[in-house]
Amino acid sequence: MKFYFPDSQDLVSPTYDFVNDEYSPYRVRQRDDVYAHQAVTPIPYDGILVSKAVVDGSMKGAGKYSAPQRERFYRLGVRKFFRLPDACSTVGDCGAFNYIDEEYPPYEVDEVLDFYGRCGFDAGISIDHIIFGYIPEESDQEPEAAWVNRQQISLELAENFFNSTKKTGAQFQPIGAAQGWGPHSYTHSVQELQKMGYRRIALGGMVPLKSHEILACLRAIDSVRNPDTELHLLGINRVESMEQFARHGVTSFDSTSAFRQAFMDDRNNYHTATDSYTAIRVPQVDANPALKRLILSGSISQSQAIAAERACLRTLREFDREETPLEEVLGALETYESLVLGPKKKSYLALYERTLSDAPWRTCPCALCKKHGIEIAIFRGSERNKRRGFHNLTVLEAKMRALSFT
Repeated sequence: MKFYFPDSQDLVSPTYDFVNDEYSPYRVRQRDDVYAHQAVTPIPYDGILVSKAVVDGSMKGAGKYSAPQRERFYRLGVRKFFRLPDACSTVGDCGAFNYIDEEYPPYEVDEVLDFYGRCGFDAGISIDHIIFGYIPEESDQEPEAAWVNRQQISLELAENFFNSTKKTGAQFQPIGAAQGWGPHSYTHSVQELQKMGYRRIALGGMVPLKSHEILACLRAIDSVRNPDTELHLLGINRVESMEQFARHGVTSFDSTSAFRQAFMDDRNNYHTATDSYTAIRVPQVDANPALKRLILSGSISQSQAIAAERACLRTLREFDREETPLEEVLGALETYESLVLGPKKKSYLALYERTLSDAPWRTCPCALCKKHGIEIAIFRGSERNKRRGFHNLTVLEAKMRALSFT
């Protein structure tokens, strides 16, 4: 089972100063900052997935790449741009989430072929139009006309895409995108894609589905899937179900969930093999919008906030060196939390106590935890938050390695 990490230009600076919270004055982001596959070992994924919409932008606006970054990406190609080791493979897609509100995908087959071929991808997914809806197998509910139309658009574009790869002699592996709204419709898409010649098929639109619903679709697809057809799950990370998915032809998946939970989830920010913990929130006084508004409005004193912030960081570091008791750290956190959150917001102190009591970073084998200690568990700025996301990827990689797919 292969795991692909979707790119969104997530890098960290190896020279970032955590004590002073500042970058080196000599830092050049694209030259000096590193990706997850450079920051930790073993590499926490089998490859990366890059969306055309992320690189070039879409109907929703500019992508994640600046104009110079985009030019470098096209000039160097995907492997050199990401400084990928030979073991990492690459997949390109169009980023259907970015044009979900459009009546028709905004890309032509020729320009997508050019993107995949010119940038040197190992594989590329056909243009699709995402469907968000699910009808169980036993239901007699009729699909919406828009769903049927989007499936037909996806299949027509897939046929054009596959034929064009053969005609132009494309060097990348074509992957057909299957869209559906339940077991029968996904089965239909897979059957049609196989007739076109696809031997690798990506199942899209399944992100909102529960694991048992995904399994129902996979079981239905089994009735038509050729023995040599490999399935990819787009945007799905269900470690607890991966062994079952594998029995139904799934050989790869992509997801950002483990990474994004580091800074997007309310509680489950730091992952371990058997558990998850809440990161300790110490927002920067000069960089947190909500805190800055409170200071500007006169609700709290800037000097008081800065003193409370520094007390939190000092006691946390002392605690990690076993120089300060847990009670003192929690007291500093409570003081700062009362300033930042106010009396009406929920407190995280009980969750912090659990995180600090267990101190999971002390026993974590990953290079980031060994190097940065408690800093990895502090919710504060992108350098700490993304490192914690990279750590979560190493945990996911270890979990996947421990599964049996025989």
